[in-house]
Amino acid sequence: MKLNIAAKSIAVASQIIGALLIAGCASVAVDAPKAELPVFPPPPDEARFFYERTIYSSADVAKEDKNADLRRRLTGESRTGEFLGKPYGVAVYQGRVYVTDTLNARVAVFDIPGQRYFKIGDGDAGTLVMPIGLDVDGAGNLYVADNKTRYVQVYDGNGKYLRTLGGPAWFSRPSGIAVDSAGERIYVVDTGGVTNEEAHRVRVFDAKTGKHLQDIGKRGTEPGQLNLPRDITIGKDGLLYVVDGGNFRVQVFKPDGSFVRAFGGIGRQGGMFSRPKEAAVDGDGNVYVVDSAFGNFQIFTAEGALLLAVGGRSERDSVAKYMLPSGIAIDGDGRVYMVDQFFRKVDVYRPAKLAADAGFAVPKNIAVKK
Repeated sequence: MKLNIAAKSIAVASQIIGALLIAGCASVAVDAPKAELPVFPPPPDEARFFYERTIYSSADVAKEDKNADLRRRLTGESRTGEFLGKPYGVAVYQGRVYVTDTLNARVAVFDIPGQRYFKIGDGDAGTLVMPIGLDVDGAGNLYVADNKTRYVQVYDGNGKYLRTLGGPAWFSRPSGIAVDSAGERIYVVDTGGVTNEEAHRVRVFDAKTGKHLQDIGKRGTEPGQLNLPRDITIGKDGLLYVVDGGNFRVQVFKPDGSFVRAFGGIGRQGGMFSRPKEAAVDGDGNVYVVDSAFGNFQIFTAEGALLLAVGGRSERDSVAKYMLPSGIAIDGDGRVYMVDQFFRKVDVYRPAKLAADAGFAVPKNIAVKK
């Protein structure tokens, strides 16, 4: 689907442009102060994250052909791009952003350093129908859970199909997925349903052979039991952090499946959850959890102490505002990528300790083979 990118950018840019305009006048004041992008937490607290950018379409990352750029300058036409239909999950590897698009039945890839855009899962091999959760291993290989076909498809970082795991015999409603850095073990969350008592667990497989190794959890409300789990991520400490959606908490397990601890609970206060969706862990071991009802992501220590909340709920698209956030991922440089289904976007946050021109998400003037 190709749309005018200017139309999608108005909401996000409006509050920044407004700060530069003189009230009642269409011209920009020469001495007007430069508008500041949101910082979290806000002053006077020490900044930990800066809002950096929003990705809506291929035009936000792909390098434009010189001839096309010249034509636009001569004709005055706006640049167009291929937009996300209904994004859900996100994974990132060295500035290459992978987003599952359930409406368009594919993974959209925004290669920021390579300045290109491409798609995965719409070919003859490894075809996707309803991709939901996804993750990358230490080599950049991509693992995608398909909620409709109930298979896990594996590709290399450029989208070449490698193999298929799982299937209807193994999953009821596969959703979240995590793979260890070595690409040896894959953890797939089977969300199950209200009447399905057999699912509600994490199924563990050999990532190369597809052999089933073990299951973690069963349906229930007790410690170590799960109810409508949504996602899983692997911590810096090697522990497994499972978003236990129906129990409004995050549960922590050892790789062998033994219960360690839990944090959260149902409520409207900070540190609690209403509709938790996905989770990610940063290089310091802190845990980030998206909550669709709160319209934000909360950051916890590995032990579950609340550190910070970023974003807020809104019915209008704007910087750091969300209506239906779902996915979250953290790159090796600490940048945070947050998906909103309703506004069809990915917001990017840069840690304050990282310079704006540092890290992976910086375009490189290099030739990239397609």
